[in-house]
Amino acid sequence: MKVRCWGARGSIPVSGPEYVRYGGDTACLEIQSSGGAVLILDAGTGIRALGSDLQRRRCGEMVLLFTHFHWDHIQGLPFFKPLYNAATSLTVGGRRGARRDLPRVLAQTFHPPLFPVPLAKLPAQISCVGFKNDVLRVDSLVVRRTPLSHPNLGAGFRIEENGASLVYLTDNELSLRHKGGGSFEDYVEFCSGADVLIHDAEYTPEEYPQRRGWGHSHFADAARLAQAADVGKLGLFHHNQERGDDALDTLLARCRALLDQPGAPRCEALFQGWEQELPG
Repeated sequence: MKVRCWGARGSIPVSGPEYVRYGGDTACLEIQSSGGAVLILDAGTGIRALGSDLQRRRCGEMVLLFTHFHWDHIQGLPFFKPLYNAATSLTVGGRRGARRDLPRVLAQTFHPPLFPVPLAKLPAQISCVGFKNDVLRVDSLVVRRTPLSHPNLGAGFRIEENGASLVYLTDNELSLRHKGGGSFEDYVEFCSGADVLIHDAEYTPEEYPQRRGWGHSHFADAARLAQAADVGKLGLFHHNQERGDDALDTLLARCRALLDQPGAPRCEALFQGWEQELPG
């Protein structure tokens, strides 16, 4: 299983000299199975560059799963080049109820005057995938989902292949249980023993009290989850739009200090171009 980050920013894309190292595009991950199948998680602005790369690689089949339908997780989709290729077969899915809601959400995203090309005129073949008992198979990848603790519902995903495992929990507020979301203990169980946990760490503990209820976590809660679940590596994600490279370095150093003990997870802050190959 190979994982690549195409966008790690939250809320809105940003640019400027202070955002060079971590990047400014919003959420998008690519996961390749050992057999070459492509699974995409979220369609933030990072999916634009991914689409160009998939065209170059002549990849015609892919699965796209949305954690939820807030703007920063869907805003790159109209600029995803494979949608304008008749040879593309794109299967989409997400949280519970997504199979019902996705046609409406996608139609609105592509509806004029928001975007000039209606969904019905896209050349690509688009279909909705259904999970069975919250499990989906994509080639040799086994995808499990769990509800996010976030406004307007959402889903996190655990992807497994040949004993390797990655968990993706962005837009997940660990200190407050939103309607439909899980408890801290639920997320510990879901993440248990994962090789890599990619988790929302938008805030510092000092910032969080003024933003409680907004659907995001501070890095200390993400570290606490990583330790409790005994994961191998914690990847901090959904970086705040105001936090430049130097400030993210400081946040990462503080998180690493919390985990500076024998047997604790390693910690990284994801950036555009970050890659991880999970053996299995």
